[in-house]
Amino acid sequence: MAVAEADGAPDPTVRNLLEQESLKWVFVGGKGGVGKTTCSSILSILLASARQSVLVISTDPAHNLSDAFQQRFTKFPTLVRGFNNLYAMEIDPKVENDDFANEGMEGFLSELTNAIPGVDEAMSFAEMLKLVQTMDYSVVVFDTAPTGHTLRLLQFPATLEKGLEKMMALKNKFGGLLNQATRLFGLGDELNEDAMLGRLEGMRDVIEQVNRQFKDPDLTTFVCVCIPEFLSLYETERLVQELAKFEIDAHNIIINQVLFDEEAVESKLLKARIKMQQKYVDQFHMLYDDFNITKLPLLPEEVCGVQALQNFSRHFLTPYKSALKRGTVEELEQRVSILKSALQEAESELDRLRKGKQVA
Repeated sequence: MAVAEADGAPDPTVRNLLEQESLKWVFVGGKGGVGKTTCSSILSILLASARQSVLVISTDPAHNLSDAFQQRFTKFPTLVRGFNNLYAMEIDPKVENDDFANEGMEGFLSELTNAIPGVDEAMSFAEMLKLVQTMDYSVVVFDTAPTGHTLRLLQFPATLEKGLEKMMALKNKFGGLLNQATRLFGLGDELNEDAMLGRLEGMRDVIEQVNRQFKDPDLTTFVCVCIPEFLSLYETERLVQELAKFEIDAHNIIINQVLFDEEAVESKLLKARIKMQQKYVDQFHMLYDDFNITKLPLLPEEVCGVQALQNFSRHFLTPYKSALKRGTVEELEQRVSILKSALQEAESELDRLRKGKQVA
């Protein structure tokens, strides 16, 4: 669990994840737009330095892994440039009809997916997990879709169970008719209900096996990413509660886009923002006092490309400290320098405007 600091509080970094050598599955999730992809990319980079082989998978239909690494990824694992043990892939958690067209299962699947919402995603996820298990990576990092989709993903075993029940009902109701139709149209055994049932059973076995691993805290953990705002706090609490319900371990929270109070900030708007953020950061610490809570600074630029990700990764291992502290000689010198520069710019702009008026 959480590594304790000298004062008894958990370590405010992700070192515990790197030190947990038994970890096989790491889920990264949270509300949309909080920086999940950046965090999962950096976690995979850090894990690659500690583990034999790492695979990072995006299950979000709006894929951003390619943007984060500035490299094109597909539904097949691709080696990330600059690494020899880090692979990435982007999958759409939906069944593609082409996958089943050759097996004469289109009509059946359409009936099944209409009857049970989410079963198409469940079957696709089962296929993907089956693929991943054959590849034997040391650890797999999931960059998940926003919270609602993630929770559906955790419900897949139950969803597939419903699918099997529906399949059995269809078999009992139309079994003989289905077999006659397949023979009549010369489809052979492709549409045989036993073959379909076997396919679904196989998927359920994979999902159940993986589900048992998901519930093992030695093998699986969930990293919640958020920002210091009310809606994100609310969504994180919902996510933590749901994870507890599904018996999935979670003891790391990453608070992204934090403005630090000691920064040399002059803007009234930013000062108000810092005050608002601090209120929610305090609430996170109060609600999750036994979690490893890592705070990441808001940057003036996007974190894109392997080099930028590696540079930013230091804040995951060492608590962020601003370069200049308010009230020091260095900070006052920098403020004077910034104000002089701003004054020169304003004077230049004023001169341009005056000359423009004289010309007119």
